[in-house]
Amino acid sequence: MKSLLRSMGWPVVCGVLLALVIIQQFPQWLGLPARDIVLREVSETRSDMGLVSYASGVERAAPAVVNIYTSTQTASRANQNFDNPSVRDYADSLPNPERRQSSLGSAVILNSDGYLLTNNHVIAGSDEILVALQDGREALARLIGTDPETDLAVLKIDLPNLPAVTIDSRDQQRIGDVVMAIGNPFGLGQTVTMGIISATGRNQLGLNTYEDFIQTDAAINQGNSGGALVDAQGNLIGINTAIFSQAGSAQGIGFAIPAKLAVEVMQAIIQHGRVIRGWLGVEVQPMTPELAESFGLDISQGIVVASLYRNGPAWNAGLLPGDVILRIDDKPATSGRQAMNQVARAKPGESIKLNVLRNGEEISFSAEVGVRPSFRAAS
Repeated sequence: MKSLLRSMGWPVVCGVLLALVIIQQFPQWLGLPARDIVLREVSETRSDMGLVSYASGVERAAPAVVNIYTSTQTASRANQNFDNPSVRDYADSLPNPERRQSSLGSAVILNSDGYLLTNNHVIAGSDEILVALQDGREALARLIGTDPETDLAVLKIDLPNLPAVTIDSRDQQRIGDVVMAIGNPFGLGQTVTMGIISATGRNQLGLNTYEDFIQTDAAINQGNSGGALVDAQGNLIGINTAIFSQAGSAQGIGFAIPAKLAVEVMQAIIQHGRVIRGWLGVEVQPMTPELAESFGLDISQGIVVASLYRNGPAWNAGLLPGDVILRIDDKPATSGRQAMNQVARAKPGESIKLNVLRNGEEISFSAEVGVRPSFRAAS
């Protein structure tokens, strides 16, 4: 009997298992309703357009981004290629014909009164600046002022009903945020490229005296300079300025001046004709481990006073060469560039606190901020 049950058990078990498989995989064979396949399907309405399209942001910002066409009249010496001295002497006596050189770039309309921001290098040396709007209108622009130390320039056009960009100057951008570059690359007309914020606070690039760049991989090419860097909603967060490239074309490393800094410069130029910056009159160098060892210090932070401008604010406050500036207004002095930017934002006449290490002892000084002279050397 046991052997009979043993011999019949395996076929029964196999039959039960087969039946379960058929019920699970092929229920329609037994007349049962087929099992539904669950799929994740796209909804008919796009509830979050930011994930699939940035058209709304582009439509919001693009009308305020204009194309810039500049021209400069220069003397053309057609006699430079003459090899015969007699012919060259005769050609030198002739008047030099003039020709016009043209270049292109971009700009952003900041308000409906017609003030525009662009890069200084876009319009530097030009005799005529033509602005072309997205709606087809054109106007000659007046140069209100420039700030070569940030590579910014303010223009003015007189047209009615001008579109103005919405500005986000909160400095709350994060690495990884989606951004779009809008400009006039290679004179093709308004073009939009997309990328992300790759880094913020980029400095010591040797591009400008004052640097606090947003780095992006959105394609920026020749002609994009002065154009807008906007977020996914179309808010202006920067002015496209430069690219890092060995070939002269976009390689995924572009730089934009933050909107906050750009607006501060524009307002200063409109109000005062120039940017008035704070100044201490001190040359500094970073505190390297080698310098720390040479000074007999156990620190590797701070900046070392290399030299002082006679009768400058730092000189009058009592600083000496060799002092190590640890903090400026209780903010750590991490680099010369950071310190220069901080002092530049201070208003002339204000007092700032300097915590300095001298001969192993920390000393506090109070310095009255001066007006930065018009040169590129001092902090």
